[in-house]
Amino acid sequence: MDKPKKSVRRKTSGVTIDEVAALAGVSPMTVSRAINQGKVRDATRERVMRAVRELGYTPNLAASSLAAAQHTRIALIYTNPSGAYLRELLVGLLRVASNAAIQLVVDYWDDLDPTAERKAARALAGRVDGVILPPPLCESRPAVTELVKAGIPVVGIAPGHLGNDISCVRIDDFQAGRELAEHLIQQGHSRIGFIRGRNDLSASERRYDGFVAALRAAGLQVEPSLVQQGDYTYRSGLAAAEKLLSHRRPPTAIFASNDDMGAAAISVAHRRGLDVPRDLSVVGFDDTSAATTVWPELTTIHQPIASMADAAIDILLRTIRRRHDDARVLTDHVMPHRLVVRDSVAPPPKR
Repeated sequence: MDKPKKSVRRKTSGVTIDEVAALAGVSPMTVSRAINQGKVRDATRERVMRAVRELGYTPNLAASSLAAAQHTRIALIYTNPSGAYLRELLVGLLRVASNAAIQLVVDYWDDLDPTAERKAARALAGRVDGVILPPPLCESRPAVTELVKAGIPVVGIAPGHLGNDISCVRIDDFQAGRELAEHLIQQGHSRIGFIRGRNDLSASERRYDGFVAALRAAGLQVEPSLVQQGDYTYRSGLAAAEKLLSHRRPPTAIFASNDDMGAAAISVAHRRGLDVPRDLSVVGFDDTSAATTVWPELTTIHQPIASMADAAIDILLRTIRRRHDDARVLTDHVMPHRLVVRDSVAPPPKR
């Protein structure tokens, strides 16, 4: 009687990634990329997966996560003047990067001119798989052009005009600005000062346009002398608030285009002996930590910055995994905002 033949199937635990690579005729790194949805050609991926099935290979989950982390690199490039905004963004990105097992590369471009931005973008394109650009870099034409030309997927956080170049994650800044101004008007304010954000950002303009739309809908005029320029920094908010409150007829409320400048306006009011909100109402925008580290806490627009980081990485990963497709799919992801009412707003004082 013939002895039964021994099974030729290997134990799963005994199959190595090198054996899969040898059978598929590729390198172990290519096997890792194919298994973890990295950048390989479809035909190569199919060959690798056929070898995986034939050998009964089960990748080690911890090793798979490590391989994904080593082979998917996403860069965050920043030059944002608001520390509070950047902290919110980084917290979101770090959390999602850890969960998704990717490497996050963080780089700071300090006021680079267009030529330097192009050079930096070319250098970056050679070492990452995708890029996240928060404001103001999300609207840098030199940086975006170089990255797109190099075939690197880009997601802009809160950009204004995209063309056909990059995907974006944003809120409706116009509607948010309008709702915040309407809240002040509903409280009885008709002389409202406005501190603008950076002139080179479309989001700044949309917030201001929403403010103007709310005033006009209420039959109120925009007084140019009650509109002061800021750049989203606390220091610029101090200077703008000083000008507004030095006006011969100062406003009864100040709409600051972000929380840092709103916190600065409250500081100036306190220094002048004004009670907020009894003598002056102040609102901010973004709902960063700056909104709740001042007294009174700021009424503001909640922009889900950490969740926007989550969405940006999700868009990038999906784009990276289909990079060999002929069609380039761009995403315009608009996230919900909400008005957060705190203690910095009250009806105007009777005069």
